[in-house]
Amino acid sequence: MAARSVWAVRRLVQRLLASSAASEGRGRLHPFSTATQRTAGEDCSSEDPPDDLGPSLAERALKLKAVKLEKEVQDLTMRYQRAVADGENIRRRTQRCVEDAKIFGIQSFCKDLVEVADILEKTTEYISEETEPGDQKLTLEKIFRGLSLLEAKLKSVFAKHGLEKMTPIGDKYDPHEHELICHVPAGVGVQPGTVALVRQDGYKLHGRTIRLAQVEVAVESQRRL
Repeated sequence: MAARSVWAVRRLVQRLLASSAASEGRGRLHPFSTATQRTAGEDCSSEDPPDDLGPSLAERALKLKAVKLEKEVQDLTMRYQRAVADGENIRRRTQRCVEDAKIFGIQSFCKDLVEVADILEKTTEYISEETEPGDQKLTLEKIFRGLSLLEAKLKSVFAKHGLEKMTPIGDKYDPHEHELICHVPAGVGVQPGTVALVRQDGYKLHGRTIRLAQVEVAVESQRRL
């Protein structure tokens, strides 16, 4: 009985010592306690983020904008090239039209002149076929009728195309319309500085002088003392 009591007391003392030791151990900071772990976590969070997270939203927006601008540049380039090609085609067509105008600009006038040539040719044939030998009067009459018809046709063609013969007699001398051949003394009723005689007619086309009229201009005669 006594031995058992001693053994029971020993066991109770051992348990009390073990319990006291455990309480002291929990009161101390362990190297891997909660505070230590919290400090380690804060240190980790203060470091830079890893680079393997991918591009940010701003970088993605810039890339999309760059792609959009590149497409716009390509579109504008194509439009510019098309405009240049169209301009070149227009220039070539315009140049061709100008060349055709230079070549065929007088086509209508030439067509009317052909009719004048027909009249002259028919008049010549008519005179050579129906005129009797020695009948000069009849020949001259036919020539006169043919020339009169030819002159009337020429005047009609000239008026149709804006070609006008100048009649400068009595007009004041104008170097833009008249070519001075010589001076002549002013006669009765003739003012000095005016056209007294026309040696060759001048012509205007739609109001523009295309051939100067060769004229003689009157000047005041000098009196002898």
